[in-house]
Amino acid sequence: MPPTSVIVKMENPNNFSLVQFNGEISEKGSKVKSTKQLAGLLILRLQRLASPVFNSIIILKQRAFFKRREQTRKTWKILSFLKIILILAFLTLLFEIYAHWKQWNLGHMIRPQEVTTIAHAVYLQWLSIRADYIAPALVYLSRFCIVLFLVQSIDRFVQCVGCFWIKCKGLKPVLPKKANSYYPMVLVQIPMCNEKEVYEQSISAACNLDWPRDRLLIQVLDDSNIKSVQILIRNEVNRWKQRGINIIYRHRFLRTGYKAGNLNSAMSCDYVRNYEFVALFDADFQPNPDFLKQTVPHFKDNPQLGLVQARWSFVNKDENLLTRLQNINLAFHFEVEQQVNGIFLNFFGFNGTAGVWRIKALEDTGGWLERTTVEDMDIAVRAHLRGWKFIFLNDVKVSCELPESYQAYKKQQHRWHSGPMQLFRLCLPTIITSKISAWKKMNLVFLFFLLRKLILPFYSFTLFCIILPLTMFIPEAELPIWVICYVPVFMSLLNILPAPKSFPFVIPYLMFENTMSVTKFNAMVSGLFQLGSSYEWVVTKKTGRSSDTNLLETGKMALEKSISESDIELGGEVDEKEEKINKKRNRIYRNELALACLLLTAAARSLLSAQGVHFYFLLFQGLSFLVVGLDLIGEQVV
Repeated sequence: MPPTSVIVKMENPNNFSLVQFNGEISEKGSKVKSTKQLAGLLILRLQRLASPVFNSIIILKQRAFFKRREQTRKTWKILSFLKIILILAFLTLLFEIYAHWKQWNLGHMIRPQEVTTIAHAVYLQWLSIRADYIAPALVYLSRFCIVLFLVQSIDRFVQCVGCFWIKCKGLKPVLPKKANSYYPMVLVQIPMCNEKEVYEQSISAACNLDWPRDRLLIQVLDDSNIKSVQILIRNEVNRWKQRGINIIYRHRFLRTGYKAGNLNSAMSCDYVRNYEFVALFDADFQPNPDFLKQTVPHFKDNPQLGLVQARWSFVNKDENLLTRLQNINLAFHFEVEQQVNGIFLNFFGFNGTAGVWRIKALEDTGGWLERTTVEDMDIAVRAHLRGWKFIFLNDVKVSCELPESYQAYKKQQHRWHSGPMQLFRLCLPTIITSKISAWKKMNLVFLFFLLRKLILPFYSFTLFCIILPLTMFIPEAELPIWVICYVPVFMSLLNILPAPKSFPFVIPYLMFENTMSVTKFNAMVSGLFQLGSSYEWVVTKKTGRSSDTNLLETGKMALEKSISESDIELGGEVDEKEEKINKKRNRIYRNELALACLLLTAAARSLLSAQGVHFYFLLFQGLSFLVVGLDLIGEQVV
C-alpha cells in the first residue's frame, strides 16, 4: 500500500501553519493507524481552540516585561549626580590648596605682568567665572531653599503651639454617655506576610481582646509565600479556634496589590456585611485587652465619625541608637502632628494599623485601592473628601516594634515618602473638584502634601547636603550661621519635647535627620515622577519582641505550641534565607558614602578660610554620613 498522508491546516498561521502525518495503512493495522490519526486530529483541534488563550497570555507577559524594562530605565540616578559634584569639589579643593600654597594674594588688583604661569591664569579665570556666573545662581537657589526652610519651621512651630494649647486646656475626645453598654459587631483584621517572628504574639493579642465573643470575628490575612510559615500560622489559628475563639485563617493564591489587595480581598467576604466596624493591626502590633472598649464607643451617636486612630508605643525604643532616633521622630508625629490635626481639623493621615474604621465609611470611599504603596493615606484622604471625621486618641497606646537595622528603616522610609507623592499626583484633580471648603483644600494640597511631604525632603537635601558644601568652594554664596546652626538646633529641641528622655541625643538626631534626607529626597522624586523604585514594597523586618512576656502563655500548652518537623516538611520548601538568619554582615550604601566624601572635602576646604561653625557642622555631618554609609548604626541584617 502506498503511504497515506493526513494533512491538517490550522486557521491561525502565526502559530501552526501545516502539520502532516505520514504512515502506511494495511488491512490489519488500519484501525491502529486510524486511531492514531484521529488522536492527532483531536490534539490539533484542542491546540487550535486553546491558541487564542495562549496568545493572550504571551501578549500579557510581553507587555509586563516591556513595562518592567521601561520602569527600570526610568530610574533616578542620584548617585551619578553626587559623583559628579564630588569629583568637581575634590578637584577644586586640590586647586585651592595649590593656590593657597603659592600665596596668590587677591588683596590687591592683579596686574597682567604679575601672572607668571598658566595655572595662575586659570585660577584667576576661575575666580572671575565663579563670581559672575556660578555664585549668583547658587545664591538664588539657597535663598529659595531658606524661604522653604523658614515656612516649614513656622508650620512646625505652630503645631507645637497647638499641642501646648491642647495640654493647657485638657482638650481630648470624650466618650459618649452609656458607652459601657455599647457592643456592636467588630471585625479584627491582621494582615501579614512571612511574619514568622511576630505572628504568635499578634494573634494572641487579638484573641485576648475583651469583647463579647459572639460579636467579634478575627481574620488572619496571611499573604506568606513560604509554605512552612503558612503552616505555622494556620496551626496557630486552629489552636485558638479549638479554644472557642471566633477566628478565621485566609490565604490568597494570587498575591496582588500587597497589603491593599489583601485587605480588599478580605472585605469582599459575604459575612463581613454582618459587622459594623473593623479594627486593623499589623503583624507586630499587640493591642491591650481593653483596646476595643477604649476606641469603639467613640462611634456611638456619632454617625459622621469614620476612623478612630490609637497611638503607637515601641517595645524596643531603647534597643540601639537607631531606635532611639526613630522614637524621637514618631513621638513628635503622634504627640504633635496627629493630635493637633485630630483636635482642630478632624483629619489626619491614617497610620495603617492600630485603628478602627466604620465599614460604611470604607465602602463609601471605594474601599482599599492598590494604586499606591500608601493605601492607608489614600483611603484617609478619600474619606476626608467624602466628609467623614477622624478622632485621634493619644492616651490609647498599642505596642509595636521599630526597625532595628538601617536597611529595614531605609526601605520603610523610602516607601513612606514615595507613596505620598504617588497619591498626590492621583488625587490632586479630585481634591480641586471636591465639594469640601477652600480651607480644607488648602490644608490638603499645601500643608498635608506639599509642605510636609515634598518641601521638607527637598530643602533638607538641597540646602544642607548640596548647597552648604558648595558654598565652601564658592564663598560669595556663603550661608549665614543662623541657617545652619541656630534655627536647626531650635527646631530639633521642639521635635524632642514629646520624648524628653531623648534630650541627650538632640545633636545626633539633627545629624541623622540630615543624613536621612538623601533617602527621603530620592523617594520623593521617585514617587513624584512615578519612577521604577516608587513601586517597591518590602515588608519591614521584625525581631518578635513582646511587651508582655506572659501574653503568649495565655491559653496555650507546651504540647500545642510545638510543631513537628514532619508538618513543616509537608508544607513545602523552606526559604533559604531562614538558614542564614544568624549570619550578619555590614552593607555599603553608596549614596551616603558619596555625600560623606563631599562633606568631608568641603570641611577640608573650610579650613583654608578659617570658618569655625561651618567646619564643625560639615565635619560632624560628614562623619554621620560615613557611619550610616558603612552600616555602623543599628543592627546588621542578612
